[in-house]
Amino acid sequence: MSSELTWRKAIDKVLAASAVPLHYNEIAERIIAERLHKNLGATPAATVNAQISASIKHDGDGSDYIRVAKGIFTLRSGSAHTLADMPKLTPDIVESEDSEEQYEIVTSFGMFWRKDAIEWIATPKLLGMQQIGATPVDFHKQLGIYLLYDGREVIYVGRTTDRPLGRRLYEHTLDRLSARWDRFSWFGLLPVSETGHIGALPESYGAAKLIPALEAILIEALEPRQNRKRGDDLAAVEYLQKIDPEIEKKRVKATLDAALNKL
Repeated sequence: MSSELTWRKAIDKVLAASAVPLHYNEIAERIIAERLHKNLGATPAATVNAQISASIKHDGDGSDYIRVAKGIFTLRSGSAHTLADMPKLTPDIVESEDSEEQYEIVTSFGMFWRKDAIEWIATPKLLGMQQIGATPVDFHKQLGIYLLYDGREVIYVGRTTDRPLGRRLYEHTLDRLSARWDRFSWFGLLPVSETGHIGALPESYGAAKLIPALEAILIEALEPRQNRKRGDDLAAVEYLQKIDPEIEKKRVKATLDAALNKL
């Protein structure tokens, strides 16, 4: 295409082409796949959510968008999508239109990241992207919980409180577990900005938000067969691992050295 669309026009194009409401993650993925917007930043899904939420907050019934469910939107014109009211034992959570959903409990997570894709130093780079093409984020300062795997088996569950995620994982490359794990998953609590910076830990969380967050973490981590959906109450998107550039450099050097040795 000759020129890229603004975020709002790209969102409108994706929603207009969809027969069903879409989660903001899916909207962002379609925008990227169709190359409707190129300057993605570090959190394109959060940006999409912010654009739509800002319209709903400021324009009210005049907004072009309707929130069908948490994080799921459709265009107002011709929409007849509603949610049935279900009884709840916990109080309703009042969502802030000024903040992204990713800032609620778990802000970001990575599943089955490879140990060998990281250059293990005291402050390793734990690089992840919200979507392919987005600005990478370094999560080595993230706080939360993590799991170590031997293949697909969980062999260790840990937490990062006094030391950040990168440091704790580095220590596991030196301790008794060093040869026993090849992958890891993590769930972080510190917010991630659009520019890819890691923020500060909130002082408190609403109690009603803890139950769906804990359920979502367990579904993501354990992948129980009878759960037909992922932890969709997890107020974050998954980050895809990006190989540390230092690893790539070493691989290229090793390939060149091997080629030269054959001459």
